Amino acid sequence: MDTGVLAQFKDLGAGAVLALAAMGSAMGTGIAGMAAIGAWKKAFVQNKAAAFIIVAFVGAPLTQTVYGMIMMNKITEIAAKGQYNWSIGILCGIAIGLSALWQGKAAAVASDALGETGKGFANYIIVLGVIETVSLFVMAFALGILGKI
Repeated sequence: MDTGVLAQFKDLGAGAVLALAAMGSAMGTGIAGMAAIGAWKKAFVQNKAAAFIIVAFVGAPLTQTVYGMIMMNKITEIAAKGQYNWSIGILCGIAIGLSALWQGKAAAVASDALGETGKGFANYIIVLGVIETVSLFVMAFALGILGKI
């Protein structure tokens, strides 16, 4: 591959990390959102107050898009110097996106549980935070590696 063709792909890692992280966030919030609507519907059918705090569960997977953006900025900065980090961008984007997806699935179950019992909000948030930590670790460790390149 000549350098002209290679240079055309210089932004692949940067674009991939943001896109893959955002796809995970989209899937996670979608799954959590569907469960929230279901929990509210159950409350309305039973003439009970619907717990608005469930919205916190729906929004939890959104932060992974921010982590993807932070990584994108660093990868873009390094790409401007002529080092193309495709593998870091792609693999970190997948890991961050999967964290968002699974966080959304856990948030869906939390929405159902809170909607049915009205209890356990702090416990559910802690679980979502533990899942979030995976994406934070990926971002922090990758930024550490990128800082040494």
